[in-house]
Amino acid sequence: MPFAGGIANMGYQCGMLWGAALATGAQSYRMYGSGAHAEAEAIIATQKLVERFRSRTNNINCLEITELTMQDGKGVLKFFLKGGPIGCFRLAGGYAQDAYSEIYAHFSEEQSATPASPVSCASMLANRLSASEMHSVMAAGFAGGIGLCGGACGVLGAAIWITAMSRPAEPDGISYEGTWINDMIETFLESSDYKFECSEIVGRRFENVDDHADYLRSGGCSEIIDALAAQ
Repeated sequence: MPFAGGIANMGYQCGMLWGAALATGAQSYRMYGSGAHAEAEAIIATQKLVERFRSRTNNINCLEITELTMQDGKGVLKFFLKGGPIGCFRLAGGYAQDAYSEIYAHFSEEQSATPASPVSCASMLANRLSASEMHSVMAAGFAGGIGLCGGACGVLGAAIWITAMSRPAEPDGISYEGTWINDMIETFLESSDYKFECSEIVGRRFENVDDHADYLRSGGCSEIIDALAAQ
């Protein structure tokens, strides 16, 4: 739920992508257990999911797909009146099949060499938050802004997802205004120099899994991981 509307209705990567990345990580864990190999394969497979999604929509961000920010009350009303949710449901139905096909195809192929740990920034954060081995691998594909695409920070996504799972269910669903999610986002922004997207925080997009792993081994994003781990 917190991924709906592009992370707490902020308009970044579509919630379907975050969900598909989690499904990819779950399959990688089933195939390879925990560790660097499973994380690397989750990231590579998620890269394919991002491109498959982009081929359907031309964009990956909720704001660009819906042409509104979900935090705008009038905009949300207009979105509903224009039948926007129907389009989203259709996209979800079609993309779910795409994602299943991509995941199945990827894990049926001969896999690539595995870089040395750490591999995924999101998995590093999950480990710091004492998430299970399965959940750590599930979050791996968030790395580099989901599949290294440079979008909204995967470490933040992992922190929100893991924290949401550990909290009791809210009677009226998840709200975002003045809640722990808002506080977590503010902590993240303070640690990232008020930059939200991975490519802006790092100053570039990662070329591949090895590039991202090298960046982490040199201490990259440690301030963000430390800040969210302590939240």
